[in-house]
Amino acid sequence: MSELKTRKNNTSVTSFLNSVENEKRRKDAKQILKMMKDITGEKAVMWGTSMVGFGSYDYKYASGREGTWMRIGFSPRKANTTLYIMNGFSQYNELLSQLGKYKTGKSCLYINKLEDVDIEVLKKMIKHAYFDAKLGSEKSA
Repeated sequence: MSELKTRKNNTSVTSFLNSVENEKRRKDAKQILKMMKDITGEKAVMWGTSMVGFGSYDYKYASGREGTWMRIGFSPRKANTTLYIMNGFSQYNELLSQLGKYKTGKSCLYINKLEDVDIEVLKKMIKHAYFDAKLGSEKSA
């Protein structure tokens, strides 16, 4: 079984964010960094080369594959800023209906710019997602 390539590391989050070429995306990323730090009380840590994560949990799939992953995180990508909501979106329909302009994947919330969304709703979503992930990992431990 292959090992997960994206892992927590000691790369500087500040250096990574300062290297984001798009000025607007860089500014948004720094604002999201502050939001996530304030909400989670966790230190930001780089995961791989382009993901900033907060907290971690251990998982094990029925297949036997196991590992450690961030509870919540984000990445300022070229096309958009991606927030990683590890427990998906099915329980956040009400918040999503109030959020503004976004797209989702299985566990990814894609935002073009922070002005496209309601910041207070985004903060609520981050808080719920982080603590729901924390609660879920404590139940499975």
